[in-house]
Amino acid sequence: MAHNKISDEDSKEKKIAKHRSGEDLLEVPEGWKEPEFSKNDNPHGMIAESSFATLFPKYREKYLLECWPLVKKLLGDYELKADLDVVEGSMTVKTSRKTWDPFAIIKARDIIKLLSRSVPFEQAMRIMEDDVACDIIKIGSLVRNKERFVKRRQRLIGPNGSTLKALELLTNCYVLVQGNTVSCVGSHKGLRELRKIIEETMKNIHPIYNIKTLMIKRELAKDPELKNQSWERFIPKFKSQNISKRKQPQNRRIKKKYTPFPPPQPESKIDKQLVSGEYFLEENQKKAKSRSEKKEKQKKAEMKRREKREKSFVPPEEMTTAKNKKKSGSPLFKE
Repeated sequence: MAHNKISDEDSKEKKIAKHRSGEDLLEVPEGWKEPEFSKNDNPHGMIAESSFATLFPKYREKYLLECWPLVKKLLGDYELKADLDVVEGSMTVKTSRKTWDPFAIIKARDIIKLLSRSVPFEQAMRIMEDDVACDIIKIGSLVRNKERFVKRRQRLIGPNGSTLKALELLTNCYVLVQGNTVSCVGSHKGLRELRKIIEETMKNIHPIYNIKTLMIKRELAKDPELKNQSWERFIPKFKSQNISKRKQPQNRRIKKKYTPFPPPQPESKIDKQLVSGEYFLEENQKKAKSRSEKKEKQKKAEMKRREKREKSFVPPEEMTTAKNKKKSGSPLFKE
């Protein structure tokens, strides 16, 4: 019995070791797709009914009235009901007892959300596919300053929409920048990358760095040898060179070393008089001393004034040039 227990424990440990190493894991073959969910999988329909509603802006009213029959037709294939209320400015989607796909109502909710955010119906209808999802990223609260927000949003779009087009090609997603939101439609992997890029752009990281990284990853994915390896050595690491353009003060204040003791108290007038001995003099002596000091100051000032006046009467020194020397040395002036 004891021998059987030991062997069971050994086999368990081996299984755990295999699982950790990844030998026992199932490998998904390339090109495998999950089977589609059809009416035959749920012939009895739904027990409970659920609905979702969303508001839309006034400028979308005309477009929604035009494309609403197409929305109804699309959702009708999944036995869903769609209502458009122009008076309240709202769109509603509901399930019925005949609805066979339980996740279709979530997809329908995403469609009306995208239509309210100015996404065209041709792109919004892709949501009903199994591999396609959507993400509405709110960028309005990421930047406080309005001017800075507009600049960074324009940076995301790029000149003539070139940056946005590059992101669409690299992630295989549809991107639309509208007001304070960015609407994205595509695969889950592409949506994850897009969210990261958009949030970083609003945090003042230029999208060109992320576009370069995506291009490198796209090329590395083509190589089957590098498929299961780490790509960190190939991806460039950009250093932030954020030089502040704020004007520096002309006279910088140098911080003094911290000392717990307070600064020495400045000497008062009486303290200065005690040090010089003036405090102990009589009033007549003090007056005589102040008079003598005044006279000395006056004398010094008078001397300076006299020097200034006399400067104008001092004759300037004559400069002897080479021409004068030649004239003095010529034979005409000789005796």
